[in-house]
Amino acid sequence: MSEFGLSTPAEISDILNRMVSAHTLVTLSGPGGISCTTMLWSIDAERQTISFSAEPDDSRLEGLLESGEVLAVAYVDNIKVQFDVEGLILVHGDRTKALNAAIPGVIYRFQRRSCYRVKPLAHSVPSASLRHPGMPDMQLTLRVLDISLEGLALFLPDDVPAIPAGTEIGQCFIDLDSTTRLETKMVIHHVSVIHPDSHGSRLGCQLIGLRGMDERVLHHYIDDIQKRRLALAARLS
Repeated sequence: MSEFGLSTPAEISDILNRMVSAHTLVTLSGPGGISCTTMLWSIDAERQTISFSAEPDDSRLEGLLESGEVLAVAYVDNIKVQFDVEGLILVHGDRTKALNAAIPGVIYRFQRRSCYRVKPLAHSVPSASLRHPGMPDMQLTLRVLDISLEGLALFLPDDVPAIPAGTEIGQCFIDLDSTTRLETKMVIHHVSVIHPDSHGSRLGCQLIGLRGMDERVLHHYIDDIQKRRLALAARLS
């Protein structure tokens, strides 16, 4: 893993604003294993504060507030980010509660050097075809949310029976486009809710046994998306 510290106001503001707009789930944790999952609600640049949502009856909040050492961990564009939460306090509104803290001075990003994940282009979204491991007669075609040389994330709709973490998929076909199909095995490492309005969950999967030619095809696909996104960014700048 490589670690990058973002410390300029522009970099920190960019990460925090992306967390707010994407309704990113954030895990706040303290010493002794105390933790809770929340979302970053808002950023007040003038007061240099951020606000997290807080469940009114969450008994873990008191332990976090008393710990004095709170770490925030989230995934932004499938890259792990973390920062120290300073000055955490519980704020009471008319009908809601929130956790306020200071805008962090440094945000750390962790990215595997050789495993860049890309989101598919809007006009050509790849899919994965597999049999539901708990119901072999059910054939699934799931949308690929992002992909790398080592893994991918799949969208599992709410109306499909859940697939738990740790499940091994013996055969999966990945259709990168209308003419390119890869065959692989995979293991589902984690399952998470994208955000409350998504009506589905994110399956984080590791690819296993991708053959040499298929691996080169996937490498070319990832490089092509990166080049197209860079070209688009250059035109818009």
